[in-house]
Amino acid sequence: MVDVLAAPQQARADASLRTLTLVSTAHWVSHFQMLVLPMLFPFLKQQLGVGYIELGLALTVFAVVSGLTQAPLGYIVDHVGARRILLTGLCLAGFALIMLGLHLSYAWLIASAVLLGLANSVYHPADYAILSAHMDEARMGRAFSIHTFAGFLGGAVAPAVVAALVTMVGGVGALIAAGAVGPLVALLLVALGLPDAGATHRQDGVKVPQKSIITPALITLTIFFTLLGLSSAGIGNFGVVALMSGYGASFPTANMALTAYLGASTVGVLAGGFLADRTERHGQVAAGCFAVNAAIVLLIAAVALPPLLLAAAMTTAGFLGGVIAPSRDMMVRNAAPPGAAGRAFGIVSTGFNFSGMASPLLFGWIMDHNMPHWVFGASAAFMILTVLLALFTDRKPQTGRATVDMELAQP
Repeated sequence: MVDVLAAPQQARADASLRTLTLVSTAHWVSHFQMLVLPMLFPFLKQQLGVGYIELGLALTVFAVVSGLTQAPLGYIVDHVGARRILLTGLCLAGFALIMLGLHLSYAWLIASAVLLGLANSVYHPADYAILSAHMDEARMGRAFSIHTFAGFLGGAVAPAVVAALVTMVGGVGALIAAGAVGPLVALLLVALGLPDAGATHRQDGVKVPQKSIITPALITLTIFFTLLGLSSAGIGNFGVVALMSGYGASFPTANMALTAYLGASTVGVLAGGFLADRTERHGQVAAGCFAVNAAIVLLIAAVALPPLLLAAAMTTAGFLGGVIAPSRDMMVRNAAPPGAAGRAFGIVSTGFNFSGMASPLLFGWIMDHNMPHWVFGASAAFMILTVLLALFTDRKPQTGRATVDMELAQP
């Protein structure tokens, strides 16, 4: 009798693990391909005969397109189905890079940036819709953490992989090879049976309860995501130059501190998954971690720490920043109306796009005015605002939402 009951449970566990692996692989691809163009800037500059301003414009186009299309793609995910949209995004991003390699020109660089931005807007709404529908509720936080970790890992290995490809097959070959990863992974997802989620109507005709998606909670969470992006972008993008110019740190010391910060953040994401599964007060978890984080970053802003203490402070700050990521995602899931995970994550993820547009200008202005300490000071201020919003948006899961999501996942 025990074996009879255990078999379906084991089958569900195996299916959940396969789904998590496939969705996380797609997320790895998205973060990897986001960095292909920046890693090839020296090659593109030489081949296209343009300056870094023109190359930077391509990244701006990418960010703007991704920001404008992420919320609409969330609606499409919920109405058409997440699997179809995710597979389309993987193929579209691959096509963009392959065509740039085959037709190397500045016009195609901008066109590629547009297509990459559109493809990038697919991943969060589609990925989270599938995970919300198919992961065990008791392990949802860990599923979100592994998904986020896979994205971080894709970005972490991109420089080394692209450099190796350039060495082996040249810049054009690197574009084509990096692009081919997308369609190949899409085929893998189809072959291994990636499940669907998020369609407005089930195949048996049962309709999803319809509720307004533009709620005060999701609007507040969009601001929350924007502040999260602003609080980390300054340190990630300008931390090294700020430490060198404002604190007298050597390049190796500053680079070591930033490496510790980013590496610890990746580890913190995994730890945060276990924490998120053990509480329903995800806003309080995020607020507590970021309150301590703000204090550490304020200390860095105010005091020129010795190298070892600086590395320790940056490591702790990075770890705590990573810990909140699964709780952050659970806050969005809890605020999403039943059957609307794609739309909810599509809307709030635009906050990261907003911060991606604003942070280079803000922190570049700070550095241009020779105020390196304010790179950390402004980051701490954004963290404090994030703490307040995390407490304001803390809420328990909506009744019946998990049941509806699971029903939507049925074939």
